[in-house]
Amino acid sequence: MSYFSTSRSYFYSFLFTIPLFFVYEISILFLSKDDIIVVRNGADFLMRNILESFDIYGLYALGFVFFFGFALSFIFFIKADKKKELKSNFLFFMFIESVLWSFILYLMLSKFMLVLMNPMGKMILQQVTLAIGAGIYEEFLFRVLLIAGLTRLLGFIFLWKQLSRKIVALIISGGIFSAFHFMGEYGDFFSMELFLLRFFAGIILGVLYLFRGFGITAYTHSIYDLIVLIRMTLA
Repeated sequence: MSYFSTSRSYFYSFLFTIPLFFVYEISILFLSKDDIIVVRNGADFLMRNILESFDIYGLYALGFVFFFGFALSFIFFIKADKKKELKSNFLFFMFIESVLWSFILYLMLSKFMLVLMNPMGKMILQQVTLAIGAGIYEEFLFRVLLIAGLTRLLGFIFLWKQLSRKIVALIISGGIFSAFHFMGEYGDFFSMELFLLRFFAGIILGVLYLFRGFGITAYTHSIYDLIVLIRMTLA
C-alpha cells in the first residue's frame, strides 16, 4: 500500500498519536488538582460527561477510551492482512507532513495569532499540556466521532450521496468545534469574529482529516498551537 493510503488508516493514526497521548498524560501528573481543571478543554468536558453517563468515572477515563480505540484498530489491521508489515519510516514521514501542514495553517491564520484551544493556563507547562491535549481529544471528538457520525446520520435520514453528506458534516462539525471554545467556566468570551475564525480553522482541520486521517490532523493541531504559544511567549 502507498504512503498516503496507509498513513491515513486508523491503526497508523492511533499508533502515531501514542507519543502525544503519553506526553499529555505524563504532563498531567506534574500539575496540581486546580491546574488539571484549568487545562481541560471543551472536548474533555463533553467526552467526560458522556463517559460518566455510562458510569465511567475518573481522571484517566479518556485515556482508556483512547487505548480501546487503538486496540480495535490494531485488531482490524491484523485481520485485514496477517502478512502486513509495519512501516516505521511512514511514522517519520507523517511527523514531517504534520509539521508542514501546521506551518501552512499558521501562515493562513498568523495575522490573527489564533490559538485553537483556550489559553487559560498561566504556567508554560499548563499551556503546552493544553495544546497537546487539544490536538488529541478535540480532533478525536470533532473530527473522528462527529464527522463520521454525522456522515452516517445524514445518509440514513436524507439518503444523500457520500460527498454531500461529508460537506454538510464538515460544516456542522466546524460550527460545533468553534462553539465549544466558548462554553464552560474556562471558555472564551463570545465574539463573532473569534467564532468565525475558529469555524474556519475547524473546516481546514476537517478537510485535512478527511484526506489525511486522524493522526496527522491531531499533530497538525497540536504543533500549530505550540507555534502560536512560542510566538506569544517571545512577543
